[in-house]
Amino acid sequence: MEREPFFVDRAAAGRALAPRLAHLVRSGPVVAGLPRGGVAVALPVARALGAPLDVIVVRKLGVPWQPELAMGALGEGGARYVDLAVMRAAGVTSDELDGVVAGELRELDRRLSRYRASCSPVPLAGRTVVVVDDGIATGSTAVAAVQVARAQGAARIVVAAPVAAATAVAALGRVADEVVTSHIVRSFGGIGQFYGDFTPVTDDEVVAMLEAGRCLPVATGPEGDTGPVDTDVVVDTVDARLEGHLHVPAGARGIVVFAHGSGSSRFSPRNRSVADSLGRAGLGTLLVDLLTPDEAASRARVFDIELLTDRLLGVTAWLRSRPVACRRDIAYFGASTGAAAALRAAAVPGNTVAAVVARGGRPDLAGDRIAAARVPTLFVVGGADPDVLALNRMAMARMTGERRLAVVPGAGHLFEEPGALDQVADLAAAWFVDHLHATHQAA
Repeated sequence: MEREPFFVDRAAAGRALAPRLAHLVRSGPVVAGLPRGGVAVALPVARALGAPLDVIVVRKLGVPWQPELAMGALGEGGARYVDLAVMRAAGVTSDELDGVVAGELRELDRRLSRYRASCSPVPLAGRTVVVVDDGIATGSTAVAAVQVARAQGAARIVVAAPVAAATAVAALGRVADEVVTSHIVRSFGGIGQFYGDFTPVTDDEVVAMLEAGRCLPVATGPEGDTGPVDTDVVVDTVDARLEGHLHVPAGARGIVVFAHGSGSSRFSPRNRSVADSLGRAGLGTLLVDLLTPDEAASRARVFDIELLTDRLLGVTAWLRSRPVACRRDIAYFGASTGAAAALRAAAVPGNTVAAVVARGGRPDLAGDRIAAARVPTLFVVGGADPDVLALNRMAMARMTGERRLAVVPGAGHLFEEPGALDQVADLAAAWFVDHLHATHQAA
């Protein structure tokens, strides 16, 4: 009986694979696709994890008279893996292996030149690297990719694929730190049998996906501007579909993402008022619900800072993939528990954030990660909110980057006093205008 495909296409496979990698979000990973098909799976994975997308160029060494049977692989930087057992079983001589290696080296160099022409490599040293392919039959190319990442100083290497042979998973478990797959199969023919659409990916498509994964500018106006934008949006993260509103005036110098606190939403009058003021100051804003309506009713969810942080990272990744965000800085405005999530997200390696403003925030809930948040941060606290004022002062003492405390005289925790919220908006706008720059190229 013919097997029913597991996936509609590679993009669907990547979306299905991403939730299995959600535990890596806080490590600030780099996602590296194996060309060509693996890059198409890696792009939605990178977007879901809030990670930059790169490529590790590898080439399979196929048995000369049976090219689909891998007897090893080559990788950029001189990585080489040979499966001696396959060579012996297939009767391949050393001279025949050398001939295959010579041909694949030429193709590897050609692809390297093509892919690196517009995208310089993302540094892997000290990072968690997620190596993604569209399927793993023997594991040879993945082994070579692991060697490449190790040679470049990766701290942790995770190999991920939508489908993999059981024998390959076992073999990769001996060289990678972790192997993640949606489906492990014992009977493995061609990878294409698991896909409804397994159309070959071209070099041009790989380059386009790499550019999308780095958020290089696309579809800009006469002066490189993509605004104005004023629209409701839906943001798909690893584990939720979130609703929001994106407003970017023409010529905006950056975009501020609002991390709402205490279960409030994009409809919060206070945050909408601040967002309006930021818009008048020439800043873009994204007000998005980090919790679904059911989650917002749960006190446990409201104070789940790790969940809020992961959602904020997912929202940031989504925003960076939009043309309107290219070449613009991104900043965070966090209120209450949202301030803790903003500071934790800003501390994640690879998540380049230009500035943070915490309004009546609970930075103490950020835990030890606050010490790693070196982003310029403005703490705005009401003078009549002594407990939160003390918590903000203690948080500032643990930070090493640029930070400042602004106290609004006579204001309580919610800044409901006449004129108090206007002062918050003015302070936030001045901080963001000073620290955001429209010509920034997103990482």
